[in-house]
Amino acid sequence: MKTSYGLYMVMTNPVVGYEACARAAVNCGVPFVQLRMKNASREEIVSNAWKIREITRGTNSLFIVNDDVSIAKEVDADGVHLGQSDMPLDEARKIWDAPGKIFGLSTHSEAQAEAAIAQRPDYIGIGPVFPTPTKAIADPALGIERAGAIAQATPLPHVVLGGLDETNLAEVLKAGAVNYCAVRAIMESSEPEVEIRTLQKIWADCR
Repeated sequence: MKTSYGLYMVMTNPVVGYEACARAAVNCGVPFVQLRMKNASREEIVSNAWKIREITRGTNSLFIVNDDVSIAKEVDADGVHLGQSDMPLDEARKIWDAPGKIFGLSTHSEAQAEAAIAQRPDYIGIGPVFPTPTKAIADPALGIERAGAIAQATPLPHVVLGGLDETNLAEVLKAGAVNYCAVRAIMESSEPEVEIRTLQKIWADCR
């Protein structure tokens, strides 16, 4: 039985602002809220991280910081998400050895997903499914069938991501994805709570 929690929300430049977007996620019971601010100063990331920490504290939404374990530790986030070129997981765990913290890892191929098993992340990201502009140097798109196959093959909890929205989410879920992330669909919406609930209904209908 695959670990199932649905939407993992990554916040990158939300049009409504980070605080309003985080509140929308909490209102909808989104289980994971990640702060991803590429190319921002550390000071700016920490400032936003503290605000999101307060919004999510004591709720059903766990707060994850992208890339930087030192910031995650400083603001007492619930976890950190690391990419393939970031600090190794074992090193991150040594820096932040507090009990119960969550460590996620991005994977972009069958080989990376397989290699992740030995590193014991709490979950892996699988993607991108479709081409996406949210990264300056994008990883090659996996496509629906390949991403679904990786999701089904891994024993680790997973989140499939990359260009997902309400027009293609059902197809991706039917191909094997259990948990998903939709970045632009929510970040570019002036009503993120409406968009989140639309995606959550599609997920629920596909279960």
